[in-house]
Amino acid sequence: MARVGGAARGRFAVVGGGIAGVTCAEQLAAEFPSEDIFLMTASPVIKAVTNFKQVSKTLEEFDVEEQPSSLLEKRYPNIRVIQSGVKQLKSDEHKIYTEDGKEFIYEKLCLCAGAKPKLIVEGNPYVLGIRDTDSAQAFQKNLAQAERIVVVGNGGIALELVYEIQGCEVIWAIKDKAIGNTFFDAGAAEFLLPKLTAESRETPIECKRTKYTLEGSEEKGRPTGACDKLGSALGPDWHEGLHLKGTKEFSHKVHIEILCEVKKIHLQQEFIQLQRTSLAFPKGEKNAEADEVLWPVYVELTNGKIYGCNFIVSATGVVPNVEPFLDGNNFAVGEDGGLKVDKHMQTSLPDVYAAGDICTAAWEPSPVWHQMRLWTQARQMGWYAAKCMAADALGEPIDMDFSFELFAHITKFFNYKVVVLGKYNAQGLGSDHELMLRCTKGHEYVKVVMQNGRMMGAVLIGETDLEETFENLILNQMDLSAYGEDLLNPDIDIEDYFD
Repeated sequence: MARVGGAARGRFAVVGGGIAGVTCAEQLAAEFPSEDIFLMTASPVIKAVTNFKQVSKTLEEFDVEEQPSSLLEKRYPNIRVIQSGVKQLKSDEHKIYTEDGKEFIYEKLCLCAGAKPKLIVEGNPYVLGIRDTDSAQAFQKNLAQAERIVVVGNGGIALELVYEIQGCEVIWAIKDKAIGNTFFDAGAAEFLLPKLTAESRETPIECKRTKYTLEGSEEKGRPTGACDKLGSALGPDWHEGLHLKGTKEFSHKVHIEILCEVKKIHLQQEFIQLQRTSLAFPKGEKNAEADEVLWPVYVELTNGKIYGCNFIVSATGVVPNVEPFLDGNNFAVGEDGGLKVDKHMQTSLPDVYAAGDICTAAWEPSPVWHQMRLWTQARQMGWYAAKCMAADALGEPIDMDFSFELFAHITKFFNYKVVVLGKYNAQGLGSDHELMLRCTKGHEYVKVVMQNGRMMGAVLIGETDLEETFENLILNQMDLSAYGEDLLNPDIDIEDYFD
């Protein structure tokens, strides 16, 4: 590690200790074993991919583990973890200044600083944003005393949260007609709903991911709802090992308010002065009655209803964490607030790359791929960004990675295996498509999106064993018109046709 007038100099620097950053640093360290790779991260733990399994050509499964950064340095002696946030980037000088007053000079830099939760309101002690392990712990502390909470949002985290909470009334406010619209259509939501209202639970399957918590972080007593520190994102089974149980004895009470958003949040005093009526937890079909209880906070929805609760969980998605890097640098920024990257993961500035949640894919995508801020894409982008940085440094050409050919994601919701492929919600296809469905209540749900006789996307819930076949059909764009409805006929073994 050379020092130039107080600055440390390295060939490659990576910012961010999440999946994208760690994957990128590991890949660079493996390709350049004699070079120092700087990895800058604000947190003492990093996120590492473990138990990686290639399920099919494009589908991959892995666990994410929090590890002390010393473990990463043991695995790759040429990775130097700098435990400090970034204060400033001077891209024209190829320099990074960290919060702890140090400066670093790089040849090539990859920004993988992730995203932060999009809170419905900032600075309200009764509003908790959930995105990382820290905020999940704050949430658990609060839930232990809670009798009713309001959950706002309709993505993966909201879905899991609502499913896992027991002994606490949940009012779930979603802006769509049906639950989980980032992953599902109304049919899939309908298929999953019985699981949400079932009183008793099957015992959850053991979670493979081991937990690593910061020693001493418990005692410091984080202020409730403090979400200013950026942790890494949660994965599909982040709730395992957290005791999500409120104060009530019943197991499960969820009431969904559809097609609405939060209009205003009132603290108890403000609400009393309003002299309006709030609603009790709705029972059955009859109109909700007025609530006798005084709650710490009240949520007024755009449909006119007001509910009191102990606190509000904001699970409304994320915004790319670009703040520390914009000042003095002329980055091209996407509509979603991310740093635009081309098909080699390069930003609009020379020698600066970006990967994961912080970036916005600005290349012309394959017709069956789209960007989604998920762990799988963070890993793929981090790996591919390192490959591109390496190729560029060595003056070699590089082809677009195969993982960007087809959108493919595998996860678990409500204890069902869920696979989504391609344009699974007909994203961007307009009205020019048709859907085919097969559903066995409580067992499986299969939906395919067809356009001009070709399969463009699919949603598979349950143990369908169709993912590889459908992946191939989407990738090779074969004309399937001849099969018609038989494509989903359970009595026909579709794999035999297309092996």
